[in-house]
Amino acid sequence: MNKVNPFLYQNIENSNHWIISEIILNQCKQHPNNKIIQFVDGPEWSFDDLKNIAFEKAKTLRDLSINQGDTVTVMVDDPVDFIPYWVASSFLGVMFVALNTALKGSVLLHQIRLANSNVIIVSDVYYEDVAQLVQENKSKIKVLNCSKLKSTGMILEKDVYHGKISDEVCTMFTSGTSGPSKGVLMPNAHCVLFAVGTIENYKLNHEHVFYISLPLFHANGLFMQLLACIMVGSKAIIKSRFSASNWLSDIRKYNVTHTNMLGAIAAFITAQPPSENDKDHDLILIGSAPLPSEPERVFRDRFGVKDVLPLYGMTEVNIPLYGLINEKGEGKCGKLYHKYFEVEIRDPETDAPIKDGEVGEIVVRPKQPFGFMSGYMGMPEKTIETWRNFWFHTGDAGIKDSSGSFTFVDRIKDCIRRRGENISSYEVEQAFLEIPNITEAAAYAIPAKGGEGMEDEVMVALMKNDNTSIDYNDLLNQAKKNLATFAIPKYIRIMKDFPKTQTGKIKKNKLREDGVTVDAWQNKNI
Repeated sequence: MNKVNPFLYQNIENSNHWIISEIILNQCKQHPNNKIIQFVDGPEWSFDDLKNIAFEKAKTLRDLSINQGDTVTVMVDDPVDFIPYWVASSFLGVMFVALNTALKGSVLLHQIRLANSNVIIVSDVYYEDVAQLVQENKSKIKVLNCSKLKSTGMILEKDVYHGKISDEVCTMFTSGTSGPSKGVLMPNAHCVLFAVGTIENYKLNHEHVFYISLPLFHANGLFMQLLACIMVGSKAIIKSRFSASNWLSDIRKYNVTHTNMLGAIAAFITAQPPSENDKDHDLILIGSAPLPSEPERVFRDRFGVKDVLPLYGMTEVNIPLYGLINEKGEGKCGKLYHKYFEVEIRDPETDAPIKDGEVGEIVVRPKQPFGFMSGYMGMPEKTIETWRNFWFHTGDAGIKDSSGSFTFVDRIKDCIRRRGENISSYEVEQAFLEIPNITEAAAYAIPAKGGEGMEDEVMVALMKNDNTSIDYNDLLNQAKKNLATFAIPKYIRIMKDFPKTQTGKIKKNKLREDGVTVDAWQNKNI
């Protein structure tokens, strides 16, 4: 394996060396002149550049009295600043808490309090708001403006803390679409396993070029993509903020071969008008979570991408399911990455196993020591709640078929119960997404009015990509082609924008709170 790729981290098969600081320092020493990061419309860094800049940031943290075992919280947009602080933290043995830069108010304060750092480093644009929030709540945390932190030198190589695979080195927060967000405590081996999964399942090597447009404060961007590139020597092309209109031009300009995306990003890209350059690129593989069948078809047919792989995972459990190269996803979410994980479908009430083809809860456990989260920061009761009977309970409903392929059905709490039938909001959404000009859809439950057993009514919010008027009956008739009678929505709402998290997840809890709005159309036949 090393003979094929001279840049591959030499201990990738030895999980005792799955330690971020050791990996990065080793790669920097072995391949100092190899160009590893290119920022879109920004600088290019070799491994040596990365090491030196990280050594400077580590000295900055030391000057702030942040040392091994401490925690530093970072709320930084620009990857040119974010990456060195992440690497510097690993070099010092400091817990790196990455905050979503879209957070405000009480949600942000909740995460700052959980992180329990003495220092929070923020981008200039957030400094005043964060400082005011901290001051108003009489917190002793120091809020520091990223641009005003100047280097006073570098740490020495002998100062680098190598640590253990069990060391908790990073905390990332769940997106909090319902309930308070939870900080996921991530050991070294857990972080590295995200990268190993990408390398092994994508067959990633040093000749590939990886386009990263997802936020680095989430595991997909930072570990699945950037750390994978560092470990294998692939060049990482980093975009500070995703842009659907610039996506293809970036792919072409930087000769990109691989990228990851989320479902919302796939929808934005496929909604772009076709161009003569759609197939004029080097892109050979896209990993997407989730991957509905229609975007997969568009990426394969319109853009000519050879492999479009579905993924399934969570910050807590890593990526236990991957689609296979040379195999179509067909709306499923992949097969078991059996080398490192076990996945089963269990009854969500009893935890009893369920037969193939039946809907139950997706439960996961690792084979790799410390290949999962350690728990939720400051929330032991939530850790116990999700980890019971020796399985992590994802809260996702799914099906496993006889071939070993898994299909995501819905978030269990997003399942809609109507007239004695369970309805998948995902399936309702897909029915509308197949209609031309509909770019995004969110189906959710609205409490039914009167009638015994009428637990919920179905409401769907839609976004379209043009200014044409809507014939609601025609829209409903088209959706009916793929919907059971009991799943047909009673209410349809056309929106200009959906409330979303920074990673593009629709905040269904906010839509539910809105209820039946004045602009909602009602189906009189139900």
